[in-house]
Amino acid sequence: MAGNLTRDEARERARLLTVESYAVELDLTTGAERFGSTTVIKFGCAEPGASTFADLHGGVVHEVTLNGTALDPAGYDAEKGRIPLPGLAADNELRVVAEATYSRSGEGLHRFVDPVDQSVYLYTQFETADAHRMYTCFDQPDLKAAFELTVTAPEGWEVITNEAADSAEGGVWHFPPTPKISTYITALVAGPYHVVRDEYRRADGSVIPLGVFCRASLGEFLDADAVIDVTRQGFAFFEEVFDQRYPFAKYDQLFVPEFNAGAMENAGCVTFLEDYVFRSRVTDAAYERRAETILHEMAHMWFGDLVTMRWWDDLWLNESFATYMSVLCQAEATKWTGSWTTFANLMKAWAYRQDQLPSTHPISADIPDIRAVEVNFDGITYAKGASVLKQLVAYVGRDNFLEGVRRYFREHAWGNTVLQDLLGPLEKTSGRDLASWSREWLETAGVNTLRPVYEVDGEGNFTSFAVLQEARADHPTLRSHRVAIGLYDRTPEGIVRRERIELDVVGARTEVPELAGRKRPDLVLVNDDDLTYAKVRLDEHSLATLVEGIGDIREGLPRALCWSAAWDMTRDAEMATRDYVKLVVRGIRGVTDISVTQTLLRQARTAVQQYADPSWRTEGLGLMADALYDLAREAEPGSDLQLAYLQAFTAAAVSKEHLAYIAGLLDGSQVLEGLTVDTDLRWSLLRRLVVTGEAGEDRVDAELRRDPTAAGERQAAGAKAAIPTAAAKAAAWERIVSGELPNAVYRATFGGFVEPDQAELLVPYVDRYFAEVGRVWKEWSSDMSQTFAEVAYPFLVIEQSTIDRTEAYIAENDPPAALVRLLSEGRDGVARALRARAKDASAS
Repeated sequence: MAGNLTRDEARERARLLTVESYAVELDLTTGAERFGSTTVIKFGCAEPGASTFADLHGGVVHEVTLNGTALDPAGYDAEKGRIPLPGLAADNELRVVAEATYSRSGEGLHRFVDPVDQSVYLYTQFETADAHRMYTCFDQPDLKAAFELTVTAPEGWEVITNEAADSAEGGVWHFPPTPKISTYITALVAGPYHVVRDEYRRADGSVIPLGVFCRASLGEFLDADAVIDVTRQGFAFFEEVFDQRYPFAKYDQLFVPEFNAGAMENAGCVTFLEDYVFRSRVTDAAYERRAETILHEMAHMWFGDLVTMRWWDDLWLNESFATYMSVLCQAEATKWTGSWTTFANLMKAWAYRQDQLPSTHPISADIPDIRAVEVNFDGITYAKGASVLKQLVAYVGRDNFLEGVRRYFREHAWGNTVLQDLLGPLEKTSGRDLASWSREWLETAGVNTLRPVYEVDGEGNFTSFAVLQEARADHPTLRSHRVAIGLYDRTPEGIVRRERIELDVVGARTEVPELAGRKRPDLVLVNDDDLTYAKVRLDEHSLATLVEGIGDIREGLPRALCWSAAWDMTRDAEMATRDYVKLVVRGIRGVTDISVTQTLLRQARTAVQQYADPSWRTEGLGLMADALYDLAREAEPGSDLQLAYLQAFTAAAVSKEHLAYIAGLLDGSQVLEGLTVDTDLRWSLLRRLVVTGEAGEDRVDAELRRDPTAAGERQAAGAKAAIPTAAAKAAAWERIVSGELPNAVYRATFGGFVEPDQAELLVPYVDRYFAEVGRVWKEWSSDMSQTFAEVAYPFLVIEQSTIDRTEAYIAENDPPAALVRLLSEGRDGVARALRARAKDASAS
């Protein structure tokens, strides 16, 4: 792995150094394994005579020259990725001539060969600290500098970095210096990329040049106009609300192969997961998700790139703000006006799940080193942080919040910040002391639960009403919540809100005297409009209303909040899994929001496969499949709902009748009006036949011949790993632990290996996992080892013995803290599933 820089080392290096500039020369014509990397760094030192180190991972160092004096290249510590720099002057120039190594793990400079046309594509991914896989640097966010790149590339390639090239002759591309930015948001993308160019024109006539890129073999599928439309909407919104012009010279968006994340906010050179180029039909939920990702990365141009956290403790200053602002922009500036509903149903579910794990942490986290932050790109840093910001906006007022943000940008442009640098401007604009708010919300962990309690008289009117707040014993903080309480009645038009009151909930019990004398509604919804971050429980009367007619709730957001409460109760073993699944089956017809529909169907399938009493699993899948079969056939032909129902039906099908129907759709003997069985749907249909033993390796190979693309290779790898035999699992395991698979195929293979319907085949891999995880963690790159620790963990072997084995491994091996975190999360998932199964069994 790349060097594991500690916070203390970074602070000391930042105390000593002021970095002025980098001049980086890269030669991409030297072969398939390595590339030339020559770096000149100009920097100052506050204490002449002191020593420090520069970072370079996986390199072959040929020359090191410091202030004109040659240093011995043998001093390079290849294991730690460090070049020692002794006897610094007040002003220094370091020159390092090296060869660096291409990556196949998605970290550093990744190299991919397109199986369609054998073209080579390169791109970088540097967050959190992988820039030193490509060039020598001081790889930490608070040593900002200007970066000037010169790149030698094969003829016919596009070369894209943070700045637009000012010359490109004979395969040599030169890029002018950037503004002062952090190493992790520098970027290089190169190859014969397909490109569509356009511009965003402001009202004053000035323009931002735009580019949208993908591999040439995907060019026919690139809907660049749709991407550019969202981009323009984002620029118009952000420049207005931030009162700050986009800080860079151009804006390129590049969909790159084998990407490890959703996207990365490189300054002016944003990279995206290639799956966002849709080669087959998807529902509008996928377009909505892509738009949110586009806007999230754009928000980072201000939150993160212009103003950057000093160290990774304040990663949330980047991610939470980008998440909140992207959803705000989406709701107010794009066609996805219901994006807060999606946020409540999808993002907050992620946050609640993460915040109940034993590894939960404050939003403003304690990050002692790079390995610690790499496991912290989680539901707390993104979704909880964004939820808390929504609560903060309700607390201080939107206008005050945005004016505080504008001051923050003005005061800290091109600099680095800590939490207080943001709270200060917000306190000035709002007049509120945010110290206690910060302690409650940003500096403590855990999620509260809010419950309504009330009494009614003989006529059904409230005589008293209060909101109870609870916290877990290990995270006992009771917070101040700004909430709305909605009173909903059944009417001929459905379940609609009669009244809404807004108040502060403080402490263990908050009385709500203004509700005394009001007629009890059919549904009481605490946290109506989703203002705060808290789990919500329904009183018995409201829960009965939900069970009888959740689909009758007219508005999308309150309906999503009720669905969220039901899912949370299921995960907490307060609602039997079979009752939740039946609720979804009964109520899904009333859900018209496609994103919510697909989320609910995924959750219901997870519930059956992991949280249900195993003796009910087949019945539960059959219950879902029967309903979805009917829904798909009744849905409007060609609609998003039809596709969503059919996809969910396919994933749940277990009966011979249903599997025969899937086989018929695949071979064309069955036709569903309006449904096109395109490339990706074919793979989904085939995958289910493979999982259930109705198709084998020969069918997978035949399908790969139909789709001999990178996506086809990944689909085939996953399908072969999902063949329900011990031999197929053993072969997949050997491929996984070999360390030889490129990252995308590695993940796809895992996806088939851990097929939820094949838990019994995974029992032998409990011991094999614990025999390998320590080696993998030590020897493999960060992303690949973290994926192994999380996904190979035997989370589907839902037995007490799995918990015991995990605890024994931790006690006997004393693994690194970041690995302990992932192991404890896996153990907690098994324990939660056992509790849910016990609850479900009691309901049988």
